[in-house]
Amino acid sequence: MSNTTRKPLALLPQLLAAALTVTAAAQAAPVWNIDSSHSDAGFSIKHLMISNVKGSFTNVTGTVEYDGKNPNSIKVDATIDTTTVNTGDKGRDEHLRGADFFDAEKFPKMTFKSKKVKSLGKGKFALTGDLTIKGITKEVTLTVDGPSKEVKDPWGNTKIAASASTKIQRKDFNITYNKAMDNGGTVIGDDVAITLEIEANKKQ
Repeated sequence: MSNTTRKPLALLPQLLAAALTVTAAAQAAPVWNIDSSHSDAGFSIKHLMISNVKGSFTNVTGTVEYDGKNPNSIKVDATIDTTTVNTGDKGRDEHLRGADFFDAEKFPKMTFKSKKVKSLGKGKFALTGDLTIKGITKEVTLTVDGPSKEVKDPWGNTKIAASASTKIQRKDFNITYNKAMDNGGTVIGDDVAITLEIEANKKQ
């Protein structure tokens, strides 16, 4: 075999690798940056077993991969700042930031990284991923409404939005603080309902 024949064959692995890289780049879904000014992570938990106390975290950041058409292309990597917890009561918020609850000085962030998507019908899907709170990671599934259609704001930014919800057990994340009541109940419930309102900007 001549040198002329051998050279193209020797280059074949590099050519294939380059072609695969170009194909992967072409197929990669666009990245959307979560708009923290227009996004919110809310929660609700039972108090004295008779009412619901609600609160939120006001600093949600991260990215969403989405091709603008197929929800199966969605990947989410989000971070929530635990120091921003707000229930409308200063004393309670300070307690929630303390070691009895989120221990925000030691664990200032909670994170969610998606792993898989399952369609639940038109305009709705289940997004499963790893939720990390206080250094403990558990798999959770969010029920998502959306994403919305793409719109442009007055400043030329392309935007989408979605709403999501799930429930977790706070004890799974070592948030165990409680007080017993005389009737046998507890001051704070174990189940936490979580709601997310996410707006994102298409990365330029």
